[in-house]
Amino acid sequence: MAADRARLVSIEELPSHLVLDILTSGRLNASDLACLEQTSRMFRGNHGFSPQNFGSLVDFAAFQLCSSHTIFCSLHLNAQKELFDRCRGNWKRVLRFLQAVEQSSDIVETSAGNMQITTGRYHTLLISDSSVYSCGSSLCGVLGQGPDITQCVAFSRINFPTTSRVLHVSASHNHAAFVMHSGEVFTCGDNSSYCCGHGEVGRAIFRPRLVEALKGVSCKQVATGLSFTAFLTNQGHVYTCGINTHGQLGHGDSVDKPTPKIVGLLESVGSVVQIASGPSYTLAVMNDGTVYSFGSGSNFCLGLGEQHNESLPRVIQSFKRKNIHVVRVSAGDEHAIALDSNGFVYTWGKGYCGALGQGDEIDKTTPTQLNGMKGHLAVQVCARKRKTFVLVDDGSVFGFGWMGFGSLGFTDKGASDKVMKPEMLNSLRGERISQISTGLYHSVAVTKTGLVYGFGDNERAQLGHDSLRGCLKPTRIIVDKTRDEDAAGTIH
Repeated sequence: MAADRARLVSIEELPSHLVLDILTSGRLNASDLACLEQTSRMFRGNHGFSPQNFGSLVDFAAFQLCSSHTIFCSLHLNAQKELFDRCRGNWKRVLRFLQAVEQSSDIVETSAGNMQITTGRYHTLLISDSSVYSCGSSLCGVLGQGPDITQCVAFSRINFPTTSRVLHVSASHNHAAFVMHSGEVFTCGDNSSYCCGHGEVGRAIFRPRLVEALKGVSCKQVATGLSFTAFLTNQGHVYTCGINTHGQLGHGDSVDKPTPKIVGLLESVGSVVQIASGPSYTLAVMNDGTVYSFGSGSNFCLGLGEQHNESLPRVIQSFKRKNIHVVRVSAGDEHAIALDSNGFVYTWGKGYCGALGQGDEIDKTTPTQLNGMKGHLAVQVCARKRKTFVLVDDGSVFGFGWMGFGSLGFTDKGASDKVMKPEMLNSLRGERISQISTGLYHSVAVTKTGLVYGFGDNERAQLGHDSLRGCLKPTRIIVDKTRDEDAAGTIH
């Protein structure tokens, strides 16, 4: 009888083509592949299955995964080769870059589960395993915790009127938006300017409410500006609503929109893969690497070489002329930053306090490559009020700009010092950061292991600490998932 029982088979006994199918199933990331290669000779060898120019089965699997990756497929052959060379001919590193960039503005995979961190003016929102937690000041209901809550001193879970899980979140000065796995969008906060998309409801919305105007439109990302919102659909279309004084909605006029309306020009030119909103302007990255900007031209944030407002999306020609394929952008209060398909970084806008990282305080009217980051493979860029962060593929973080109450995270500098060029945050060395976000005077980072660290101002509990007024060095934030809104340690 025992002989008839099914015998357990180790993976090393499986045929190579089945092993390759497992490796390329899409469930493993670049770190998983590297770990397999280090721990088993099965994955270190070629076994005659993969082409001879691949050193191992894992290398071939990484190549296959890269070849099917959305970002890699959007690149021309020359751009693909440039990225491969930039990664020193290592397909696992190419895959790590692609996966990190893809997750940089969305959900990141950590060993503790899927997470996303985003910071508003005086508050912070965190997705952890598809639930959302908020802390800080609940101005106009931005924390989504109800009308009686004015402040949460610890991360508290937000309740939604749906069983669908949260996929993406964006926090702004006075409102927040949430994308569900179903593609539905919920918003809360100050809707006096219609930025929440619920029509002419001129009052605060204290709990997440479904944007009815987008029913039947499946979304994957949101970007909240100052009193306006941009929505990115799974089809690559952009909808906007809210205040439109500077043309930041992209409809060719300055008329406010109480409900989301599609940006027609972007629909006609291609598919949008990422959006970012500053206080009064919007950036949109197309699948071909082109970047469009529209809205307020002050501080040269549109990257067009002039300070005129643009009510219709315009191509940032500087990128196009140089054949630079942009994959991600971040829109700060007075400056902007972009990441290209080779992991290079570009900044433009107001140079005050060294926010552009160019070694001076001179404004840049068009995107200028950040020479201080040329030797590193960047995977995320993040800009806000007079400061900037760049995350590189080994998990290190570089910062520059104004320290702003310690929100740059440099423990050897004063609370109001200026950092003119990119410097590594030694205070986070060894933590392997997966994602970072910065608000007005505070910053929060998530590690590969799912730990959350915050630094900067905590006057309004935006770092999730009850007893600290500020953190000059990154301090761990404990997320108590058993805590609900009634036990959140709130100030009424």
